[in-house]
Amino acid sequence: MATEFDSATFLRHCSRKPGVYRMLDADGKVLYVGKARDLKARLNSYFQKRVDAVKTRALVARVAGVQTTVTSDETEALLLEQALIKELRPPYNVLLRDDKSYPYIRISVEQTFPRVGFHRGKRKEGTRYFGPYPSAGSVREALNVVEKVFRLRNCRDSFFRNRTRPCLQYQIKRCTAPCVGLVSEEDYRRQVALAIDFLDGRDAQVTSGLEQRMAAAAEALDFERAAELRDQIAAIRLVQQKQYVDTDRGDVDVIAVLARHGLAVVEILVVRQGRVLGHHSHFPRVRADDDEEEILEAFLSQYYLGDSGDLALPAEVIVDRPVESLGALADALRAAKGRKVRFASAVRGERLAWLRMARENAEQTIITQLTSRDNMAQRYAALAELLAMPAPPARIECFDISHTGGEQAVASCVVFGAEGAIKGDYRRFNVAPAQGGDDYAALAEAVTRRYQRVTREGKALPELLLIDGGKGQVKSVMTALESIGLGHMYVLGISKGPSRKAGLEVLHRSDGRELTPPADSPALHLLQQVRDEAHRFAITGHRARRGKARNASVLEEIPGIGPRRRQQLLHHFGGLQQLRNASVESLAGAPGISRSMAESIYAWLHE
Repeated sequence: MATEFDSATFLRHCSRKPGVYRMLDADGKVLYVGKARDLKARLNSYFQKRVDAVKTRALVARVAGVQTTVTSDETEALLLEQALIKELRPPYNVLLRDDKSYPYIRISVEQTFPRVGFHRGKRKEGTRYFGPYPSAGSVREALNVVEKVFRLRNCRDSFFRNRTRPCLQYQIKRCTAPCVGLVSEEDYRRQVALAIDFLDGRDAQVTSGLEQRMAAAAEALDFERAAELRDQIAAIRLVQQKQYVDTDRGDVDVIAVLARHGLAVVEILVVRQGRVLGHHSHFPRVRADDDEEEILEAFLSQYYLGDSGDLALPAEVIVDRPVESLGALADALRAAKGRKVRFASAVRGERLAWLRMARENAEQTIITQLTSRDNMAQRYAALAELLAMPAPPARIECFDISHTGGEQAVASCVVFGAEGAIKGDYRRFNVAPAQGGDDYAALAEAVTRRYQRVTREGKALPELLLIDGGKGQVKSVMTALESIGLGHMYVLGISKGPSRKAGLEVLHRSDGRELTPPADSPALHLLQQVRDEAHRFAITGHRARRGKARNASVLEEIPGIGPRRRQQLLHHFGGLQQLRNASVESLAGAPGISRSMAESIYAWLHE
């Protein structure tokens, strides 16, 4: 029996970037495809307790899963949404959204004097279409450029056939008035060809051709025509917006690999004719000692030389890291498939944007897998078995310390429950051990402060307290807990082995015993995930504290010294260095400073 979709867990880890989402039923069939500027916010609106729309409630009642694809911007999301709707024809898209066709620019090349205009609906042969565009507004904006730069007619055929004099479009230099013969068919066709090249994205080719014609006109002393061409070139160069049109920029697969906590994902972003059509996620079975380059190398050869690569072998494959065997793989593909495929890892521009998109989707996919209810339940059960606990721990808290040379030390405390990270319960502590860099004392201080307050407020204690460190750190924490009456807590240390490679960690119990679970242990993967999250949270806190310390005056940290008094002290002594050199008596002689306050300032400045 299928489990109910856990929307709360899914939304907790959902990206806030633009993208496309697909809602699936219990059989894995797509019910609905939608786009969003903020995926998390949009999807959250479906799973509220109160949803007024009957059709939306009917859709949500059938949802058994949600898949997301992160895109670079909302426009890319809209175009991808359209492609998926055309391919999948989800039933609820017809019910819940206006499924009208997307707009195009149409040039009637079959006519003697072709017309340029807005088009939506069925397309016919013999006419050129450019699009789809993300909105009617973007079509009109592009049409405005075409009319100003290339001066093509936009009037209806009935209006065109019955003109006896030029219309207002000619007067404002947006048309060359072919209706009354003010432009030859040859010249008009030349402008149509330039407009087509422009809409196809060949701006440089258009500009180059116009520059040659301008030079020829100037050489022939036709300066009026040369000036017109100069203005046309300038107008093209002012157009900075990207035209979302069907182009022939090639077919590309963009591949990113990510391995974390026993899981690996290979994400393939499919780009055809320069447009992103979607992505595929593959989950290869891996060993714990396989690194990401090895995973990618094995995947590429199996995917492209096997049957799965036959139908969509691209001209180019972009990968997110160098792989030694890419040259050999390209040769093998040429021999086996008769196709030349270019492999690249160092890219820039649009291809770099695609590669970043693939990486973001790989990150989102693996987070979804790691935090899925079934996966977390399996790891918690394995942890209970490894530690011989009667039941899986309902709450795990983990501490880590981050500092630079012993300065600006920050302790982090992250919290995990049965459904993953509970970020609202995370805490950081600015710690100041007597000796800088004393991680034992820093941990003891943070643990004492944390659980004294938890006990005082009657909040839940963790069933497992994880410490990033070895037996020394565990002993220090146990001593601190015993001093506040919590020596019964289950404390476990996790330290990296001699090679410091993931999968070779050693677990340290408070009784001195050590555990070395296998690298493929789900329990170890859970502990690694919690430990890494504590490490990340500590580092970000330390960096923030270090940056603040660099940018703030030391006087701001002295208790009882406000902005006005700081200003008076600095003015009286002539600067911070002179203030540091002042004695207690000199400080007490400053305006508004008592003897006790002078002693506090002196002590603070000389600690």
